[in-house]
Amino acid sequence: MEAEIQSNSYASFKLWSDLELQEFADKLVFKSVESPDQGFCINRFDGNIDKLDNGDGPSGSPKVSTIYGVAGTIRLLAGTYVMVITSRKEVGNYLGFPVFLVTSMKFISCNEASRNLTSQEKRDEDYFMTLLKTIESTPGLYYSYGTDITLNLQRRCKLAKGWESKPIWKQGDPRFVWNRNLLEELIENKLDEFIIPLLQGNILTSTGELKLKDSPAIIKIVSRRCTRRLGTRMWRRGANLEGDAANFIETEQLLEFKDFISSFLQVRGSIPLLWEQIVDLSYKPHLQLINHEHTSMVAERHFNDLLKCYGGCIVVDLTDKQGDEGMLSTAYEEEMQKHPNVRYVSFDFHQSCGHGNFDNIQLLYDQISEDFEKQGYFLLDSEGKILAEQEGVIRSNCIDCLDRTNVTQSYLAQKSLNSQLQRIGAISSTESISMFSEDFEIFKTLWVEHGDEISLEYSGTHALKRDLVRYGKQTMSGIIKDGISALSRYYLNNFQDGVRQDAIDLICGHYTVSRSRPSPLQPKGMDTLSYLPVASALVIGGLTVTSITLNQAGRNAQQYLSSVVCAGLTAGLMAVVKANGRQICSRPRLCGLF
Repeated sequence: MEAEIQSNSYASFKLWSDLELQEFADKLVFKSVESPDQGFCINRFDGNIDKLDNGDGPSGSPKVSTIYGVAGTIRLLAGTYVMVITSRKEVGNYLGFPVFLVTSMKFISCNEASRNLTSQEKRDEDYFMTLLKTIESTPGLYYSYGTDITLNLQRRCKLAKGWESKPIWKQGDPRFVWNRNLLEELIENKLDEFIIPLLQGNILTSTGELKLKDSPAIIKIVSRRCTRRLGTRMWRRGANLEGDAANFIETEQLLEFKDFISSFLQVRGSIPLLWEQIVDLSYKPHLQLINHEHTSMVAERHFNDLLKCYGGCIVVDLTDKQGDEGMLSTAYEEEMQKHPNVRYVSFDFHQSCGHGNFDNIQLLYDQISEDFEKQGYFLLDSEGKILAEQEGVIRSNCIDCLDRTNVTQSYLAQKSLNSQLQRIGAISSTESISMFSEDFEIFKTLWVEHGDEISLEYSGTHALKRDLVRYGKQTMSGIIKDGISALSRYYLNNFQDGVRQDAIDLICGHYTVSRSRPSPLQPKGMDTLSYLPVASALVIGGLTVTSITLNQAGRNAQQYLSSVVCAGLTAGLMAVVKANGRQICSRPRLCGLF
């Protein structure tokens, strides 16, 4: 089947893979190892890019290394920096083309002769460099030298003939190109063979072939994270004024069986309203809707875009019906009444499936089964003929669009997989994949790994509720792991994600560095970096002194009085810290919420 899909792309565009990097004092030179006369150089004095001129080689002995791609360039106050892929791992293939995971990358300064910067500009540049270091450890970046991986199978098959011969950066869906902003200068200089679009998400292949009735099948999951409202868990909630939802991800489950290949699409994304949940040292910060004169346009723009991309849409809202979530869910439901062409289904996951009642998710499926089956899936035969098309998509969400959403999506993916396997004759109409224990375990493991990667990219930790996907119930070890992940999320959200959000905004072009704009590091109220260590030290010190005086309190009344005073002061200090939680927590400095 893969050979058939590629048979129409003999003239498909291919990128240079292994590159030789030569670092001279005055320029950086990038050459294709396969074809050394193909390359380009970056001037280290002005950051300008030029095609390789073999007749005018730089002088001196360069530092030489092998890299596996140039992911783009960015200009800061002191000059240009180029991001290169320094190591990679082949993780499978997409429609027969090898796919790689970026395992390490780094920024290289192209400007040895930095401009004369003021003291404030030097502090700003140091902060920007910290952000670049953060970007270097970005998880879940994938690419292919032979094809675009941002387009799902159905869209690929509907494109006009000859699209494969275009440069790969022109083939893809710009929503899902993580480094699109960094590629601008390479595109301007027409270095098409060196331009690598990176996809953030995951590309997973089942660890073994499914042995359904001794006929092997392979399942793959490809997830594509949208970059329009890219960010961290607490600093990118809801949607922006253009209708772009946070944590919006297209997930494609592929099935390869004999000469058939099928695709099933789902999407997830934050509730497309204007709302925020600012960290303030609380375990669950207060959730607040934001009033804006263009609020009514946000959801309309979002769903117009969805309908244009996917056809019909069923919204599955998994949020609670009580508390802050209930308030947001009610507002969402009221908004959806204005969109009759989109079906809205509310399902309180915690209420229905909590306390070990995971089987109750069938109640959700019963509500949407008829429309779900009408939407169908995409199916190709051995000759590349389209046998079925998916007409619409399920859009699932909870608050984070991580844990509850992943459990629900895995359940719907299982239902679709059963239909596909029955259609192509892999199993009978009375059978399902759950009846084949080893194969079902492979399927569940794949979705657990998928949930972990998606969660790691947004929240910084593995997914919660992993046991519901793998075992259909919570286990004690799973509860303990969920607790550890929840605590890790709390720490990252409160004390690190402000910097991580700045790094994302910088790399996506939401913030542009310029000497003409004011410094983003100008003090604004309490400075997180200054007050957090002091507050922490005072609280810990107060608790320590209180503990010591309590241990000695039995000796005399004076010691007892001292311990009461210390305890009171510590409690008061903790109250002050909590009251100023929003100022103490790590906050983004470069961009606002919307």
